[in-house]
Amino acid sequence: MDKDLIIDVSDSGVEIALLEDKQLVEFHQEKVDKHHLVGDIYLGIVKKVMPALNAAFVDVGHEKEGFLHYLDLGIKFNSIAKFTRNALNSNTDNNIKEPNLEKNGLISNVLKPGQIIMVQITKEAISTKGPRLSGEISFAGRYLVLVPFSNAISISKKVKESSERDRLKRLINSIKSPDTGIIIRTTAEGKSVAELDASLKDISNKWDSVKKKLPKTLPPAKLISEVDKSTAILRDFLSDEFNNIYVNNQDTYEELRQYIHSISPEKENIIKYYKNNAPIFENFGIANQIRSSFGKVVTVRSGIYIVIEQTEAMCVIDVNSGNKVKDSNNQDENLFSVNCEAAVAIARQLRLRDIGGIIVVDFIDMTSIEHRKLLYNKMEEEMRKDKARHTILPLSKFGLMQITRHRVKPIIEVNVSEVCPMCEGTGKVKSSLTVISDIEHDLRYLVQEQNEKQLTLTTHPFINAYITKGLLNSLRKQWAKTYGVKIKVEKADSFGLFEYQFSNKDKEIIKL
Repeated sequence: MDKDLIIDVSDSGVEIALLEDKQLVEFHQEKVDKHHLVGDIYLGIVKKVMPALNAAFVDVGHEKEGFLHYLDLGIKFNSIAKFTRNALNSNTDNNIKEPNLEKNGLISNVLKPGQIIMVQITKEAISTKGPRLSGEISFAGRYLVLVPFSNAISISKKVKESSERDRLKRLINSIKSPDTGIIIRTTAEGKSVAELDASLKDISNKWDSVKKKLPKTLPPAKLISEVDKSTAILRDFLSDEFNNIYVNNQDTYEELRQYIHSISPEKENIIKYYKNNAPIFENFGIANQIRSSFGKVVTVRSGIYIVIEQTEAMCVIDVNSGNKVKDSNNQDENLFSVNCEAAVAIARQLRLRDIGGIIVVDFIDMTSIEHRKLLYNKMEEEMRKDKARHTILPLSKFGLMQITRHRVKPIIEVNVSEVCPMCEGTGKVKSSLTVISDIEHDLRYLVQEQNEKQLTLTTHPFINAYITKGLLNSLRKQWAKTYGVKIKVEKADSFGLFEYQFSNKDKEIIKL
């Protein structure tokens, strides 16, 4: 599979498109004013402790306080809390390790209002909710994740070979410091000790920078930022399947080139600086794909379409066959085919829009139990391409499939429609007679109050025809006679139906 990454950098932020075989499968937006990203580490102040929720609200500088549940504190929270206190009080005590936190404890026994703690963003602020926080601090790298004050080594379940798992654990155990835990990522499979050591040094430097910055920081404040979106995507997705990375900004190009050189020098030549005059998304056909993929109704092919309704509680997706099954003799097979095509499109839409939470898909009803099982398998197969954590349940007796997908940021919404300038979103427009009345009212004002003697009226062709209809008894002639004014009526194809303007004898537009 060919993969291309297209990065559009503008004054308002960065937009990133991931293409698989030229098809848009992921779309990311990073606004310039975005201050709270997943992975950022903050020094926060506990504002409220809620025993009923076994959680606390923490001020991290967001307009909404962050939410921290007891279960998200992490078993090493006592050690991290002691380290934070010592750093803020300039205490050089090296005996940091504290007993592990109880699994079923009470947050009121751990946190107090006004307490200063170190937390990490695990979910961005969504709708009316503030960011979700964790007391378990970690630093993600290309191949490894560092967890301070732990000594455990864990490895991704996706690394299947037991010999490779043993090799990786032995290597990491030989190079890591005793006061840090390491999570070995899937991308570490097959990597040499030099590559793993470089990754470990990179994330260790991040932890060192936090330790240096902490004593000088006044809460609420950010201690360290997660890498920017484009770098994070490269870190998590870069593989042998990547063909090209195009970016239209020189500074970003240089940053990404240096980053790729540091993690995978042999791939440095895949990043290219885009210099053409045409917008980068237009040039690669991404703009058209965005326009066709982000509406409420998404056409798949062969007349099939899906309807996506997003609510606060869940996302509901309805599958429609359109005209595909009308001319088929084998309805069961055809309905199964429609549902399978829709499953591919739905899996892509979940990635593309980054839809999370509870998703309910209303597939077309099928009578065959075998077809229902095969459709479930098809959805599982397509969702395996999605790196977000998810769970899929088999079809219910009502033909509904339930999916949960981990959401760490707001759903991506791209405006592919705009409010109608004619009806302003109401679905109703003024009567043409009302517009005629408005025109006459303005004409009367210009003649009687502004003492205009010669005017030119420009209108939409339809209104123009209505005013000038009739050789001897047109509205234009009636107005000229009634108000004693020379009036010329012109038409403009570019005008809206109810748009008009008056000009004086010097052809200057009169503002009303």
